[in-house]
Amino acid sequence: MIGLMKKDFAMIKSNFKLLGVLIIVYTVMGFLGEMDISFILPFMCVMIMISTFSYDNYNKWDAYSITMPNGRKNSVRSKYLATLAMTFAVSFITLLLSFLISYVRTETIPYEQILVTMFGTIFGTLLVLSFMYPIIYKFGVEKARIGIFLIVFGLVIIGSFLLPYIDFSFLAKTLSFLEDYILIILVAIAILMVYGSYKISERIFRKKEF
Repeated sequence: MIGLMKKDFAMIKSNFKLLGVLIIVYTVMGFLGEMDISFILPFMCVMIMISTFSYDNYNKWDAYSITMPNGRKNSVRSKYLATLAMTFAVSFITLLLSFLISYVRTETIPYEQILVTMFGTIFGTLLVLSFMYPIIYKFGVEKARIGIFLIVFGLVIIGSFLLPYIDFSFLAKTLSFLEDYILIILVAIAILMVYGSYKISERIFRKKEF
């Protein structure tokens, strides 16, 4: 398992340098007050990890990995764990940088605001991960990108059509009622979301022919 994760990290070694440069650039922009760095860096981790699917396909890795003991299961599991490890590591670095930027610029650290923003970003990142990985395992990276674009475009159209019929007052009352439990609820949703995505991807990969 650890070896498979190391394999993914080795394939994107050059991307780590790019990620390091971007962290520096976005940190400088954060000090200048031109952007909030918490929104983009965790998402980039998923995008970088998605590139490993292309490397695997180019090198015929999947056909080799299934010959190992529990190869199909471990291959999928390692992909998710590597992505989660990278996402949380970069999110932690981003959190510390956000504290530093806020203190340097305002001499105060709004811990609650930064933590809420960071948590929202991590939740959004896990949502993207949970949504994209099963599609990639099913259709491949290139077809998945097209499919994801069409799905997102379709959801935007459907959302804009349904928007006039949504009772926002009811949603506001519901959110107000759940306010004290929202963090626990979102953590539970995130865990179930990632686990469900993993199980779907595992099932797809087990049935895949090479």
